[in-house]
Amino acid sequence: MDKVKIIAMYLPQYHEIPENNEFWGKGFTDWTTVKSAKQYFNSVNQPKIPINNNYYDLSKYESIEWQVNLAKEYGIDGFCFYHYWFSSKKQLLQKPSEIFLANKNLGIDFCFCWDNEPWKRTWDAQYGNAWSPIMDKNVTKKTKQTLVDFNYEDEEGWKRHFDYLLAFFKDERYIKIDNKPVFMFCNYYKVDELKQMVSFWNAYSKQFGFNGVCFIAKKTRLDDNFSDYNYFYQPHFSGWERRPLLIKVFNRLIAKIKERTSPETYDYEKIWQRIVLQAKDYSDKRYLYGAFVNYDDTPRRGEVGKVVLGKNEVIFAKYMQELVNISKMYDKEYIFLTAWNEWGEGAFLEPDLEDGFKYLEVIKKLKR
Repeated sequence: MDKVKIIAMYLPQYHEIPENNEFWGKGFTDWTTVKSAKQYFNSVNQPKIPINNNYYDLSKYESIEWQVNLAKEYGIDGFCFYHYWFSSKKQLLQKPSEIFLANKNLGIDFCFCWDNEPWKRTWDAQYGNAWSPIMDKNVTKKTKQTLVDFNYEDEEGWKRHFDYLLAFFKDERYIKIDNKPVFMFCNYYKVDELKQMVSFWNAYSKQFGFNGVCFIAKKTRLDDNFSDYNYFYQPHFSGWERRPLLIKVFNRLIAKIKERTSPETYDYEKIWQRIVLQAKDYSDKRYLYGAFVNYDDTPRRGEVGKVVLGKNEVIFAKYMQELVNISKMYDKEYIFLTAWNEWGEGAFLEPDLEDGFKYLEVIKKLKR
């Protein structure tokens, strides 16, 4: 292992697509919620404004070129693109990664993280991702509940999915471990079907000269060992702060009684202390570490969101270096950082008017 590599999670939700226009209004991207964010705490400025008002469009090559050059300049080793494949008949937000694939001069490593679940309406009780609850206005129970269905399909569908990804997997920039292309997934949705797909891909990939696929799953209490690695996904609220059960129950009751009118809050340094403690507890090579820049999803979820208080680049630098040191000690090559550009959740390295390049400078100065 030459050094510990920082792979930044990458959100492609910054270009117009017909589905977003239908669900949230003409011209919707994640910038829409970022621009309309409200300030709930004096210590947390909202809305966040990118430096030079760079509300970029990821359907344009120039925007992605700027991101790649910036990431490389400040020591980011790769991007992990979120991947929205709902079935062989439906995928969304793929344009940025396809632009990246088509332009070999964009010289940074990359991989995919599959957001394997449906998109749903905010208020609906079914499983899935409520993408932009704050924009979900004037809906009733007669309004379409599921925005985009998700279906693993059968063996033929698994083959189509893999065949689409094959050009990416073959690219020399694509991250591989032991000649296996890295493929992360976010969720354990319909886990039995997921296991069958994993088994099929591992066998099918060998026809193309790979040793299988390196599946990386989110670490959960399920602890199901059908993936090659587990990673500690950030944000991960259940593990952020150790709060006594009675306090958790009390807070939930109060929030329900009051119909909570302010976001739930967490402490930045306590979260980082927890991340480092978890890293020390999991020395096994099968476990990979996750880190985070910050978190505030009120641009998307408003008063029912979650906000981390006390964000500070000095704290970030201290604990990122500790996490790198632990990774080196246990011979772990990758740290997955949330995130490069999750502006709607307050998790971004890209420069804004408030902090400029401070957090990128931390990454650049890490001793790896």
